[in-house]
Amino acid sequence: MAALQMSREWIGIQQFPPATQSKLLEILGKFKEEDVSSLTVLVMGKGGVGKSSTVNSVIGERAAAVSTFQSEGLRPSLVSRSRSGFTLNIIDTPGLIEGGYVNDQAVNLIKGFLLNKTIDVLLYVDRLDVYRVDDLDKQVVTAITDAFGKEIWKKSALVLSHAQFSPPDGLNYDLFVSRRSDALLKLIRASAQLKKQDIQDSSIPVILVENSGRCHKNESDEKILPDGTSWIPSLFKTITEISFNGNKSIHVDKKLVDGPNPNARGKRLIPLIFAFQYLLVMKPLVKAIKSDVSRESKPSWEVRDSGSASRRS
Repeated sequence: MAALQMSREWIGIQQFPPATQSKLLEILGKFKEEDVSSLTVLVMGKGGVGKSSTVNSVIGERAAAVSTFQSEGLRPSLVSRSRSGFTLNIIDTPGLIEGGYVNDQAVNLIKGFLLNKTIDVLLYVDRLDVYRVDDLDKQVVTAITDAFGKEIWKKSALVLSHAQFSPPDGLNYDLFVSRRSDALLKLIRASAQLKKQDIQDSSIPVILVENSGRCHKNESDEKILPDGTSWIPSLFKTITEISFNGNKSIHVDKKLVDGPNPNARGKRLIPLIFAFQYLLVMKPLVKAIKSDVSRESKPSWEVRDSGSASRRS
């Protein structure tokens, strides 16, 4: 959990109501107790799901650009803020889907941006107010897994934005949240090819967020979810739990950025290819030839010449 660069003073925390500030400082005190001076959070997902808005809500200021009508840029951005000797680094990333497919250029830019950095927590963001999962979701999860390895999901949380949402047809809110989150978690587990043991060792927590100015507030002026939870301290609490969950953070080195070397892999396969060729082709062929030779009767001229040779001797 090393600091990435010179950060700015975290003045945005002062914009939170006193009750939220108190909770955040208490949570951040956990890092001080563990002698941890920084934390790096990577935010990923499709475009238009609320990644940048969530970053701004967490920081308490407009740190990440948000535009309703313009497409996202391709380059990631780093927001780094310090408070009382602790540095919070949040990396906002562009949406990974373009034209119905994963944008490989965006993925490569993100990996290059993260070179020599360490990911302590991944926030995978999607919307709560969506009724199904589809192939695009599978593509995004697969792209993240291919880029950083399936171990990154052990350091992740599923963030569902637009949480101040009224389900249709009078459907119970908690039931809708459960169905939506379960569908996405099932897709993540399948697309990332997580084994049963991986799931048991480190389940992926779900965080609900509401970034709009219409978000309900409690008597302490804190932004709350429909169940009354103050969601900003709740998000920080979950991030803290993930960072100390016992699984290793993901260090992005050159090998991870470049990916496997296809030439090196091909060279390793050459001995296996020759072995298979011998076992499956050459060995049966040689055996067949020897069998044919042993069964073949000698021609008359060979028998005659052999007899003549015997008489001369």
